[in-house]
Amino acid sequence: MGIQEVKLLCFWVSPYSKRVEWALKLKGIDYEYIEEDVFNKSHLLLELNPITKKVPVLVHDQKTIAESFVIIEYIDETWNNQYQLLPQQPYQRAIARFLANLVEEQVMRPAFIAMCATGEEREKAMNIIREAMYRIEEEINGKKFFGGENIGYLDIALGWISYFIPIWEEVGSLEIIDPFKYPATYTWMNNFVNNPIIKDTLPQREKLIDYFHNMKNEYSA
Repeated sequence: MGIQEVKLLCFWVSPYSKRVEWALKLKGIDYEYIEEDVFNKSHLLLELNPITKKVPVLVHDQKTIAESFVIIEYIDETWNNQYQLLPQQPYQRAIARFLANLVEEQVMRPAFIAMCATGEEREKAMNIIREAMYRIEEEINGKKFFGGENIGYLDIALGWISYFIPIWEEVGSLEIIDPFKYPATYTWMNNFVNNPIIKDTLPQREKLIDYFHNMKNEYSA
């Protein structure tokens, strides 16, 4: 499959976009990266994804796929003779999908709120996060990655935690993931973020801090 057959519309700060980048790079798939300004959406994005108008969007062989989890599964099934991402057993695949969605709902959104909010609103968000993190700690305990010795689907789905959470903690002046309460998760975060393929795709830290400081100020206003 040629380079010209795969295009990826992304936004540099989007953890959803990063997931798809990681999947493509781990699979060794050549693709054209197209940076989108989500605050001034291009005609191309609106044409390719007219329903949600969001990134990421994958274009393969003139077929368009949206939503990061859907795209990752499409990539894994389409290039199935290269580096498997999803577990082979149906039960393990089901657990991976369940945990990916759990963290999306009970860690990502509440962690962003915790970064921006104060008082009761922050504490409510933190309580939601704590319940989910105990489940994640249980799942990763004793493993290098959720995928075993290699990065897999769940690592990609949760990988944003390893880079974005420490930044949100700094911006919000709080601790979201306590390394003493979640030691296995903390070790996994370091393993993931220091993988050469992952490390090569990460946005500049200072640029991200500035971006999220602005987001926090807008939320407060």
